[in-house]
Amino acid sequence: MTLTSRRQGVRGADPAYEGNDVTRKTVRIAMNGVTGRMGYRQHLVRSILAIREQGGLDLGDGTVLWPEPILVGRREHALKALAERHGLAPRNISTDVDAVLADPTVEIYFDAQVTSAREEAIKKAIAAGKHIYTEKPTATGLEGALELARLAHEKGIKHGVVQDKLFLPGLLKLKRLIDGGFFGRILSIRGEFGYWVFEGDWQSAQRPSWNYRAEDGGGIVVDMFPHWEYVLHELFGRVKSVQALTATHIPQRWDENDKPYDATADDAAYGIFELDGGAIAQINSSWAVRVNRDELVEFQVDGTEGSAVAGLRNCRVQHRSTTPKPVWNPDIRPPTPSATSGRRSRTTTSSTTASRPSGSCSSSTSTPTPPTTGTSWPAPVASSSPNWA
Repeated sequence: MTLTSRRQGVRGADPAYEGNDVTRKTVRIAMNGVTGRMGYRQHLVRSILAIREQGGLDLGDGTVLWPEPILVGRREHALKALAERHGLAPRNISTDVDAVLADPTVEIYFDAQVTSAREEAIKKAIAAGKHIYTEKPTATGLEGALELARLAHEKGIKHGVVQDKLFLPGLLKLKRLIDGGFFGRILSIRGEFGYWVFEGDWQSAQRPSWNYRAEDGGGIVVDMFPHWEYVLHELFGRVKSVQALTATHIPQRWDENDKPYDATADDAAYGIFELDGGAIAQINSSWAVRVNRDELVEFQVDGTEGSAVAGLRNCRVQHRSTTPKPVWNPDIRPPTPSATSGRRSRTTTSSTTASRPSGSCSSSTSTPTPPTTGTSWPAPVASSSPNWA
């Protein structure tokens, strides 16, 4: 639906629009799975509702797109609660996905359901002629994923999969280094991702129980490897081959009702990826690791001319010209944690920090060092980040 309105007095409107006549085009989006953690936080609150709070999306031609979410799920009471909390119209909730897909005013279908339910729902949405935007993975098998792509292509609809990690500040800085030739020839990439997900007996788990049941589409490979594929592909080159060892380190967990259950899905995976151009990537992913690093995910890139460590937000670099001479000597005491910050020491006697423009990667020859025996590990900076699924 398209309508012309004066933006003055509209809640959340950009002051630049006030008093100006613009054409506002309403785009109705079926959002299936918004009662879940990622569907709600990342996609409803921090994406669609955030755009509405900003007055819509200005296309630069006098038109503003106004997203109107249709909340879809299995629990009507939860959908009603979300609509009331965020001031959304009660008519825009539904537990009947087929009825929503049959509505010709709904243009886009978004899926953030449990993985096991996604493939069939997307097939229905494609058949209904809806444009598709979906969480990853589209399917749990190659044939299913290829079939969805073929169906969407044949139908002539627009379609895309979430690739949000490419836009993290730390990875944007890393891409700038790559594009600028900072690394020379890239030799290797080492990634560390994960944190300890509570078992549920002593402390409530941070993630839903289905994540740890293979029969429900759970597992860290199906959850995180789609992220690693597009991060590696877009930044460094196409993935040519993958080797991985998976494990279920915690075989029993407790669900949302405090009932024990068998964890049948992998909760850790240790992968090696061969990339076009000859670079090798190693990425460890685990929900059974107690983190001793600055951020919940970090990538170290080593090249002939320089190295960098990038996380969710930050990026530190070390050029060939400032690389110190490491010497293995266990008789030398390592630096102690900083008394002022409570975090690991960031400097050594050989470290230097170059001046840099605001927002750029920091340049340092320092090497992170573990705390001395008996000290507690500090929590990572991004420990409360809702971005990782």
